[in-house]
Amino acid sequence: MKTREHNMIIRVGLGSCGIAAGGRKVLDEIEKEKEKNGYDLVVEPTGCVGMCFYEPIMDVVTDNNVYSYGYVDREKAVEILDSHIKNHEPKTEYLLYSKAEPAAYVKKQLKIALENCGVINPEKIKDYIEKGGYKALIKTLGNMTPEQVIDEIKKSGLRGRGGAGFPTWFKWDAALKAKGDKKYMVCNADEGDPGAFMDRSVLEGDPHRVIEGMLIGGYAIGADEGIIYCRAEYPLAIARLEKAIEQAKEKNYLGKNILGKGFNFELRIKKGAGAFVCGEETALIESLEGKRGMPRLKPPFPAQSGYWKEPTNINNVETLANVPWIIANGADQFASVGTEKSKGTKVFALSGKIKKGGLVEIPMGMTLREVIFDIGGGIKEDKAFKAVQLGGPSGGCIPAELLDTPVTYEDINATGAIMGSGGMVVMDETTCMVDIAKFFLDFTCKESCGKCTYCRIGTKRMLEILERISIGEGKLEDLDELEQLGNSIKDGSLCGLGQTAPNPVLTGLRYFRSEYEAHIIDKKCPAGQCKALLTYTIDAEKCIGCTICAKNCPVNAIEGIVRKTHIIDQDACIQCGNCLTACKFGAVKVE
Repeated sequence: MKTREHNMIIRVGLGSCGIAAGGRKVLDEIEKEKEKNGYDLVVEPTGCVGMCFYEPIMDVVTDNNVYSYGYVDREKAVEILDSHIKNHEPKTEYLLYSKAEPAAYVKKQLKIALENCGVINPEKIKDYIEKGGYKALIKTLGNMTPEQVIDEIKKSGLRGRGGAGFPTWFKWDAALKAKGDKKYMVCNADEGDPGAFMDRSVLEGDPHRVIEGMLIGGYAIGADEGIIYCRAEYPLAIARLEKAIEQAKEKNYLGKNILGKGFNFELRIKKGAGAFVCGEETALIESLEGKRGMPRLKPPFPAQSGYWKEPTNINNVETLANVPWIIANGADQFASVGTEKSKGTKVFALSGKIKKGGLVEIPMGMTLREVIFDIGGGIKEDKAFKAVQLGGPSGGCIPAELLDTPVTYEDINATGAIMGSGGMVVMDETTCMVDIAKFFLDFTCKESCGKCTYCRIGTKRMLEILERISIGEGKLEDLDELEQLGNSIKDGSLCGLGQTAPNPVLTGLRYFRSEYEAHIIDKKCPAGQCKALLTYTIDAEKCIGCTICAKNCPVNAIEGIVRKTHIIDQDACIQCGNCLTACKFGAVKVE
């Protein structure tokens, strides 16, 4: 297909994933080629479009199409420019997809919260406005009362995307009706789940969207001040937010008498120190006040007594990113997506043993199977799917037999997992369920603030039991004790961290009990991951006596002479796996 040289835009993904993959070098090379050849091009950085597995990504945007190229480096960028710009022909061998022929990864998605990510330059307010940005704010201030805004959010069915799925309108309504000298609108961007990067990508790729959502929410509850609580480990997100705030002030979307409508709203950023517990709203408030992040007793809820004991509303990034779309397009349109009780879309960070890891946004009600296999491309190296961890350390492991579970709050909760903020860690047959439970429990154990005895000490006792099981020193009674401890911790903890910390263990015992029993009874790890339970042997029929395994053994546990079968001394073996890696003849076996 012929393309025109003029009025073209070249976009390069410069989210954190794109930069890490070399996107800045690609952008520099394109700028250099543009100047050298006199190309009539606009070259722009953009955020993550979600296809992290293809980074660096380069888009050629024409009047009627978008051509996306993946795995682009300096040399490929020059080739694409020569072919697509100079010779007017797309470079098909590097082409991922075009608008006319979308890839499977894109076809099943529906982007609302992420609609501008990877499309606009996040550092230019002009780009956001051209995509309809701030129209929802103009509509809100010009034609709607706070009660009407809240009613529109209620009709949309929007639920909090940060974990619990609490109705957004209810929190806003409670804050509006609360009495106080001052009210606050807070954005919870303290994304701490291992394997989760939804909030970061939205803030990096479309910061004005979140700012507009906060402005609308602030107007609805009667707040004149907003705070974005963002973890300091997100420097790019913070830098783009800071720039967006300044741009919004220049356009009078922030500050005093916004757009001449008498609405005042100031916005600032608070950098968090990265404590997982500060994702819980009352612990976040404590941190905002300069105290150690520890949860408060509820009631009173933040809507009645929050930041500095004033009415405070807290929503996460994704929730706020949906708000402008709902106001601009109407509650009915949002409510038409999803299921009866779970409306709209949900953003997930696909990671783990999956071919196409990245960010996806799907309509609620789609099955896990569709997300993992149709969108994510299935399991790496075509190994067998074993489980998917939803909800991070607070979530649970969903097994293969439940792959057809619809992605809704109710259906996911019924499995023992939770939707959470949207982390989706995929596991294959080589994943040990004892080991993965140990990993997540170790995380929550370290991140516990220590306020609640059950959470502080109970998670430590559970971790100790798991550690014993993983080295073959467990007892069958340990499984009952894990369940008893887990349920006690859930009941005896003040905040969501403790109440959900046992989930990875409890769902592991619910769906993979036989794997736990194998560690205890057979002293074997079926997945071959727990070092202490592995046995390395040498197959006499395959061993040619090359001595490579012996030379790579750090403890001299392998005996034998040249051209004779070698033997591993089991008492001396430390299960390091060096012999398995070194052997080129498949003679070393592990069980």
